[in-house]
Amino acid sequence: MNDMPFSAAQADMRQGYLDGAPGVLASSLAWLVAAGVAWQVSAPAAVLTLLAGGALIHPVGVLLARALGRRGAHTPGNPLARLAVEGTLWMLAGIAVAYGLQVLRIEWFFPAMLLAIGGRYLSFQTLYGLRVYWVMGGVLCVLGLGLALARAAPVSAALAGGLVEAAFAAALLAQARRG
Repeated sequence: MNDMPFSAAQADMRQGYLDGAPGVLASSLAWLVAAGVAWQVSAPAAVLTLLAGGALIHPVGVLLARALGRRGAHTPGNPLARLAVEGTLWMLAGIAVAYGLQVLRIEWFFPAMLLAIGGRYLSFQTLYGLRVYWVMGGVLCVLGLGLALARAAPVSAALAGGLVEAAFAAALLAQARRG
């Protein structure tokens, strides 16, 4: 059993992962590349691009964190590591739903993905102790719903997701540098 206090566990996550900014940046890059593929190739190719890019978010985020002078890891035994894994498993279920939806209507994939990742970011408030993750998660969920209701084209939805995440990545990085 680990006796690490909750606030110390959150501080360890913030320190190790630079407030999560590198991971959000890696995610935004995956979304922006998918938007480019949707624009230049096809929506089905963009779906596969986002799925492949999504699989690379954590390793790319770790590399970015290390390049920015952080460990890109948490202390072994940090009890919040379980929350990160649990959130990932729940997000994977959401990705499966999004993938299934794209078989019915390709334009539902990217909004459904925004809902899945937005929901995951809500748990990052607990993981990092930063309320900005509630805001980001909420913005992404509302964006996903709005884009679905507007029947937005896949390129527009992927671009919107990528730009929103890029803006939050910049804000998180600035906050981490100040803190």
